[in-house]
Amino acid sequence: MLSVKGITKVFNRGTVNEKTALKNINLFLKDRDFVTLIGGNGSGKSTLLNCIAGVYPVDIGTIVIDGINITKYSEQKRAAILGRVFQDPMLGTASNMGVEENLALALRRGQRRGLKWGISHKEREEYRELLKTLELGMEDRLGLKVGLLSGGQRQALTLLMATIKKPKLLLLDEHTAALDPKTAQKVLEMSGQIIREYNLMTVMVTHNMRDAIKYGNRLVMMHEGRIILDIKDQEKEDLAVEDLIKRFGSASGEEFVDSDALLW
Repeated sequence: MLSVKGITKVFNRGTVNEKTALKNINLFLKDRDFVTLIGGNGSGKSTLLNCIAGVYPVDIGTIVIDGINITKYSEQKRAAILGRVFQDPMLGTASNMGVEENLALALRRGQRRGLKWGISHKEREEYRELLKTLELGMEDRLGLKVGLLSGGQRQALTLLMATIKKPKLLLLDEHTAALDPKTAQKVLEMSGQIIREYNLMTVMVTHNMRDAIKYGNRLVMMHEGRIILDIKDQEKEDLAVEDLIKRFGSASGEEFVDSDALLW
């Protein structure tokens, strides 16, 4: 379903600030794979997601989703088949629009825009039922401007918006990093529930080793622009943080020093 083959990305090529962020990355996901992507700062995690999403063009390599080569697709064109939740809760929603208006925009993603986009009574009821699943009380506040919601509520709404059309691939880019621990845990649990219910192929970037081990069926670790570990299924279920740190050291030849990754 997802084939990232031979991806290389260099920033500021030919200058004193040249940096190779991704080095010949190969990553293949099957239908329903839920991959947690972890690594230290500057390892290339978010750059890889941005390349898949079309934010950055790749220098070398191909990206194929569901048999479609999207390597040359614009970010806007990829949005029709991808869902994404960003680290900043403010990025995924339109703050000056209401809750139901944001959901309506997400539902119409990839469609041609015209003058017939009224929200029907049936559609409004569907939004209300969908929002009830979050258990945050937003189903009774459909007209409320999103800018008045808390960060956790906005991130939960963004998650619904990203998955309302059941995308071929869901990208979660450290989507709980800006939230307090209690809210972050709730949003993570919502994410897992939606991914299971919709059987979504997912890549979730996280700094937190415990979350990387707890969620998904595969754990991929990056270091200096390369994939150094890919741990799957039962092997992943049996993994402990201490084991992961040791395996990082063996694979990279370095000691893992990113203390943020050890939070729980």
